[in-house]
Amino acid sequence: MSDPPHELTGTQPPPAKSRPRSSLSSAAEVATTSGRDRIKKSRPPPPPPPPPPPRREARVPLRLLLQVTVVASGVQFGWALQLSLLTPYVQELGIPHSFASFVWLCGPLSGLFVQPLVGVMSDRCYSKLGRRRPFIIGGAAVIAVSVLLIGHAADIGGILGDPADAVVRPRAIAIFVVGFWLLDVGNNTIQGPCRALLADLTGKDHRRTRVANAYYSLFMALGSVLGYAAGSFSGWFKILPFTLTSACNTNCANLKSVFLVDVILLVLSTYISISSVKEVPLSRASSSPDEETPAQEAFFWDLLGVFRYITLPIWIILIVTCLNWIGWFPFTLFDTDWMGREIYRGDPNGGQNYHTGVRMGAFGLMLNAIVLGFTSVMLEKLCRKLGSGLVWGISSIILSFCLGAMLIITAVLKNMDISSTGLPPTGIVVAALIVFTVLGAPLAITYSLPYALISARIESLGLGQGLAMGVLNLAIVIPQIIVSLGSGPWDQLFGGGNSPAFAVGAASAFFGGLAAIIAIPRTHPAKPKEPAKPKNRR
Repeated sequence: MSDPPHELTGTQPPPAKSRPRSSLSSAAEVATTSGRDRIKKSRPPPPPPPPPPPRREARVPLRLLLQVTVVASGVQFGWALQLSLLTPYVQELGIPHSFASFVWLCGPLSGLFVQPLVGVMSDRCYSKLGRRRPFIIGGAAVIAVSVLLIGHAADIGGILGDPADAVVRPRAIAIFVVGFWLLDVGNNTIQGPCRALLADLTGKDHRRTRVANAYYSLFMALGSVLGYAAGSFSGWFKILPFTLTSACNTNCANLKSVFLVDVILLVLSTYISISSVKEVPLSRASSSPDEETPAQEAFFWDLLGVFRYITLPIWIILIVTCLNWIGWFPFTLFDTDWMGREIYRGDPNGGQNYHTGVRMGAFGLMLNAIVLGFTSVMLEKLCRKLGSGLVWGISSIILSFCLGAMLIITAVLKNMDISSTGLPPTGIVVAALIVFTVLGAPLAITYSLPYALISARIESLGLGQGLAMGVLNLAIVIPQIIVSLGSGPWDQLFGGGNSPAFAVGAASAFFGGLAAIIAIPRTHPAKPKEPAKPKNRR
């Protein structure tokens, strides 16, 4: 019988009829086929095809990150005014110098409790505006109310019954303290959600995260420069003459005016930030109440049980941070007060020399902020070349020397004859401004390097980045509480000036610098391994 016909495809002609094969050829074909089968079975199966590359998510535009971080300028503008003007102003209302530091207890206390609590609440917020934006708006509103209370404390105190010519105005002091504490609560409320919003936007894109934080630092520096420049200007009451009242003199009117400017800048910057991005509201169905978040891990009550897991390198970082902030916080409290009280030899309630010195100190802090910005840009290259521990240690020793220089300037000025105008010599003022300016470099390192070091070392323990920030926060706020409680009585014990607190700060910063240089190992970025060269076979 003939073979069955094949199926035709297209216009191909039908195949020719084949001749019958012999038994010999059939046997050879069978042997060849079986041999091929054995070869196929002995070979390993081919590897599966590689999976298709994952789709890359769209990167966050740099313009969007820039807009979101604008709010930092408004917040930092008010913070700069707080640092430069409020210690002198509270003494003008009648609080003695020895008790002025107690007012600053709010900063570390709110940092100890408010920041972790806001972190937990923002992670669990189900608002239609999103998780972070409600807290940014709320924090900005608290700051606006607080600066209005501070600026109008003398007027409100006068309405409530304070005599305009009284040395101590208790009602104005009460209004000021309430506003001051609200200001620190608002600052601590807004900062955490701002950072968290940037992390939400950048996700796992580490490069975009670094860029976002660089933008945030840039606007912080810009807000500081503007704030200190505004605090050093003495003609605000002429631009806004309605701020000058019977209960509020020219210095008070200047303070009130710059805080009104702060409210306007804060509202504009907050609007730009929150309107530039739309958060997806957190769904209750997609979130588990037992889910742990970095903010939850960083809550104060959970931090107390963590120290048993902390290794020696982390303890060294925390100890250096504590010693460093014992040096920094007296300068933060009394920088402009030192310029007005000990350089210009003024009194908060007598004459204009004190307030002239305060404005000169604010100008020095503006120069400080400029140097801070430039140092922040160069910090990564500097750490890569010298090592983080050495850079941090040198910055702490620079802080120690600068505080020592302030003591020397004070001692030299006490032995000099002041001119009839009562103003210090130009050389003394220039030396003080140089100290303020130089301190911008170690301040930039203090604001960034400890966070990077603690983050890298706690990550290896698997404890979470939120917990790392919470532990470091304790090392910052506890020294601030100690300084706030002890610096005023300590200064009063040695005559009422700022020199005793500066002396303790200088010694503490010096030992902290030595500890950083000796105990924190120098690290280098890992170099990529070169592929092994194949050996020549003969």
